[in-house]
Amino acid sequence: MSAVFSIDKKRVRQSFASAADTYDGLATLQRQAGHDLLALFDINFTDNIVMDIGCGTGFLTQELMLASSVKQMFAMDIASSMLEAARIKLKDLETVHYICADAEFIPLQKQVVDKIVSNLALQWCQNLTQVFEGFSHGIKPGGQLVFSTFGPATLQELKQAWSEVDDYTHVNEFYSIDELTVFLQQAGFDNIQLESKCYQSNYQAVIELMRELKGIGAKNMLAGRNKKTTSKTQMENMIKAYEKYRVNKLIPATYEIIFVSANVTG
Repeated sequence: MSAVFSIDKKRVRQSFASAADTYDGLATLQRQAGHDLLALFDINFTDNIVMDIGCGTGFLTQELMLASSVKQMFAMDIASSMLEAARIKLKDLETVHYICADAEFIPLQKQVVDKIVSNLALQWCQNLTQVFEGFSHGIKPGGQLVFSTFGPATLQELKQAWSEVDDYTHVNEFYSIDELTVFLQQAGFDNIQLESKCYQSNYQAVIELMRELKGIGAKNMLAGRNKKTTSKTQMENMIKAYEKYRVNKLIPATYEIIFVSANVTG
């Protein structure tokens, strides 16, 4: 894996836009990660202005508003249909403002927010140094960045199964703890805390996993992926290769999630 890998941002936007209607019914892991993120670090949400990057349908935004005394919340997502779903869900929260934008080109003036929070969204960004520099620019001195992102062990079973079929990359690549640390340091963050945790989801069949990934918008976003339609034979061969991981009649899928907290110095 290279230090910066090429992600098809148009596909990211389209994929999550098309998943807005199905996301909430399938995003169990995303909700668990959000709860764990808020519980893991000593986060004081009595700030004036907080921003939720990659807010999706508004789950974490709602949790933050219910558990804190935030005066102003900005919910941002790259997909307008996700934002609309969040707007409908949070219609009674008048202090939430919605922004449709890409985290790599975050529309923030200098030192305007107290905290940026993001749950399982930044893995869809290509240049994390640029992302973190934008965050550092927009966070007030002494402010905090708190986020979760997928780590490189994510979907390792699916990666291995596809590797027995062809040489294409069928599963997204994700940055490691060491790489994330370097990106944050380059952007000027300090007091960096990182913790990795592996979760396991289980399915009756591989096709259930594939449908779930599609339903939450988590398709292969790498620009160098095989753009040809996967054949029935290729899919069958991948499923056959995946079957060796079956335990107690269930198909496992590993998700490594890295939780991060970092500060902007005064």
